[in-house]
Amino acid sequence: MQLSINVTNFLLLGLTQDPRKKNIVLAIFLLFYMGILVGNLLIIATIKTSQTLGSPMYYFLFYLSLTDTCFSTTVAPRMIVDSLMKQASISVSECLIQVSAFHLFGAQEIFILILMAVDRYVAICKPLHYMTIMSRQVCGMLVAIAWMGSCVHALVQTLLALSLPFCGPNEIDHYFCDLQPLLKLACSDTYMINLLFVANSGILCTVSFLMLMVSYVIILYSLRNHSAEGRKKALFTCVSHITAVILSFVPAIFIYTRPATTFSMDKMISVFYTICTPFLNPLIYTLRNAEVKNAMRKLWSRNVSGDI
Repeated sequence: MQLSINVTNFLLLGLTQDPRKKNIVLAIFLLFYMGILVGNLLIIATIKTSQTLGSPMYYFLFYLSLTDTCFSTTVAPRMIVDSLMKQASISVSECLIQVSAFHLFGAQEIFILILMAVDRYVAICKPLHYMTIMSRQVCGMLVAIAWMGSCVHALVQTLLALSLPFCGPNEIDHYFCDLQPLLKLACSDTYMINLLFVANSGILCTVSFLMLMVSYVIILYSLRNHSAEGRKKALFTCVSHITAVILSFVPAIFIYTRPATTFSMDKMISVFYTICTPFLNPLIYTLRNAEVKNAMRKLWSRNVSGDI
């Protein structure tokens, strides 16, 4: 499978071509990306240095923050730089690398959210066997399987992109490279690739979302047997997780279950799962979590004391 040599680079049209609006986009993306880095790296440092955050829930939260940081980095820095340029250009090879990295970390986020739901199910529904079922070895194996699944997903996306011949227009009506806008530029019939795209991305998002919603319904139903204090604590945790799941999956399902059709709003909807979700996840998982907040205070106190 070879890419057509007629097209060596693509032009990214971004969210807007209006110079004033581009400055606003630049400011917003820069602000959000800095928030993503600070929030997620703070969680990573806190979990790594705290002796009280050794449970499987925080083990998975560590990988979620790591994945969110990498995921947003595949899109935001280039978007920020492109906003400074009159015409944003990306080579075909760089475009394919972005497609691969975007779907690698995007799929990994999905799988980590599933593992977090599994962890909460075992903790709430099988509390006596929790530490046996969710041992550190099991958690490590689950994360490794998630990475392998993500690699397979990203590989399929990359192979689909490689199979597209480009010999005509090279303007991508988006702010990053993804298979969906690339399909519009292909100078061949893309019906089968559309179907494979839906099977690979659309079904992955939809099935994972339904699995997560069902699992949380089961978890919430099982809370009726817990004490009032236990129900309150578990409910706060589950509500945080459900919020993150909805913010991640609903926009992605809207985009990836209908690749043959594109709308003008698609680019704005993509902002939700490329920038907003990685920005909000640290807030969602820490604002109502006393253990994480206490660990962050101790980390801050140690650093301040060390500086003094």
